[in-house]
Amino acid sequence: MSVTAAGDGPWLDDAAGRLVRPFTVSNGRTRPTVALDLVSQVMATGATPLGYLGPEHTQALERCRVPVAVAEVAAHLTLPVAVTKVLLADLVDCGALTTKPPAFHHNPTDRALLEAVLDGLRRQL
Repeated sequence: MSVTAAGDGPWLDDAAGRLVRPFTVSNGRTRPTVALDLVSQVMATGATPLGYLGPEHTQALERCRVPVAVAEVAAHLTLPVAVTKVLLADLVDCGALTTKPPAFHHNPTDRALLEAVLDGLRRQL
């Protein structure tokens, strides 16, 4: 069994997986204070956040030096999207991040588009 040191990234155990439960990172909070979509863009403002930030907040902020989607930040942090949204909302609330909602140039619930995606998926199977 090997355990990664605290400063080396997420605490992992080869057999058990993550040793710190994801929702402990957000202090059990499951709802962000800011509306964020999976494809919402977030970017660091350059402002120094006030107060204590956990290591995950710092990692997220470092990842957001350029515009990046919420889903990509979650994948990079290896955290559930719900937890990542809470962390990003904390950073927005303290002025360290800005958000931009996704811009759809088409109707995302267009039946023809959804059928084309379904057809493509079926061809892959």
